[in-house]
Amino acid sequence: MARALILAAPRSGSGKTTVTLGVVGALARRGVKVRAVKSGPDYIDPAFHAVASGRPGLNLDSFAMAPELVAGLLAEAGREAELVIIEASMGLFDGISGEAGRSGAAADLAARFGIPVVLVMDVSGQSQSAAAVARGFATHDPAVRIAAAVLNKVASPRHRAQVEEAMAGLGLPVIGAVPRDAALGLPERHLGLVQAAEHTGLAAHLDRLAEMARAHVDLDALVALAAPLDLAPPPRPAIAPPGQRIALAQDVAFSFAYAHLVAGWRAAGAEIVPFSPLADEAPAEDCEVCWLPGGYPELHAGRLAAASRFLDGVRHFARSRPVHGECGGYMMLGEALEDADGAVHVMLGLLGHETSFARRRLNLGYRRATTLAAGPLGPVGTSLRGHEFHYASVIKPGDDAPLVTLADGQGKPLGPAGSRRGLVSGAFFHVIAQD
Repeated sequence: MARALILAAPRSGSGKTTVTLGVVGALARRGVKVRAVKSGPDYIDPAFHAVASGRPGLNLDSFAMAPELVAGLLAEAGREAELVIIEASMGLFDGISGEAGRSGAAADLAARFGIPVVLVMDVSGQSQSAAAVARGFATHDPAVRIAAAVLNKVASPRHRAQVEEAMAGLGLPVIGAVPRDAALGLPERHLGLVQAAEHTGLAAHLDRLAEMARAHVDLDALVALAAPLDLAPPPRPAIAPPGQRIALAQDVAFSFAYAHLVAGWRAAGAEIVPFSPLADEAPAEDCEVCWLPGGYPELHAGRLAAASRFLDGVRHFARSRPVHGECGGYMMLGEALEDADGAVHVMLGLLGHETSFARRRLNLGYRRATTLAAGPLGPVGTSLRGHEFHYASVIKPGDDAPLVTLADGQGKPLGPAGSRRGLVSGAFFHVIAQD
């Protein structure tokens, strides 16, 4: 039976991803069948997880996914691995207020499934005070069990000894102490880490992280903390497949397609036919729907604007079959995109809006959406949960009909959003699951 544990932290920037990649890589090199999972809405970390573990990445989201979907996906991960390691987002308890158990925080998963938590603590700039932080986390929610700690950014053996001595009074074992080393970090950009597919020398870097974990984390103790998983029934698709054959844009400009969505479509009998806009490929003619996921079109706008086979192919496709774009895909569907330098690039022109990455404004948060018309997201009136995370802004809205009505994660109305014209639709909203 598979077992699971959660690697979490008191806050963002504590080194969860570095420690997770190191531990996953070190265990995989030992021959352990390990599956790494990301809690919360994140496209980028699961791609690193996949490379480190040799198994597909996955997201679990207690807000956006119904409890039975979370249970089914977690069980599915357990059927394919001996050990499931869940990396939390932000701090362990960070989420939104509202429905109990559906905050989006990794603590929801720990409480519901009885999964122990290993707290990754950045102890730079403190010593004995780290024990006070750990005490607070250990007692904050009786349903969440903090099983051990891994210290990160340790300055010296004396520093480690001071923290461990204070921790001993809590009865909380310290099972690792990672030295301060700037070389262990990964490069970042505006939406998070530079994507795994773009990271030069990734294999060598993951080797260094695995060696770090082998040398500085008690891997046997960590594995022993994991708790058995209950194997729930296989999940239904998070949303129904939008077609039998789905042309899915897939390259470093359009990489933000959730693995559970695509896997769910396949499990329901749909066929995924990938194509690369950056390689100037058009969607396959024998497909029934074209899906343009999010990504970084703003970083590749010049190449995309010059990809005539791709542009003409999608325009031709849209005359007779649905085309849907999420976030970066939505930007691609518009009339034009202004890049960070202020250069304007002609896009597909299938919707009337124009977007800008030069005039940045952060949009971030969980969303609830209801469709205003039938399309790839479902019939009219379909309730969905997902999120927005983008810096681009609409500088010309166009006159297309809205695609959805949006509310924030707590249900506060945000008004109509997205666009639809004929068979073409799109929005900055990323769908995670049907409500």
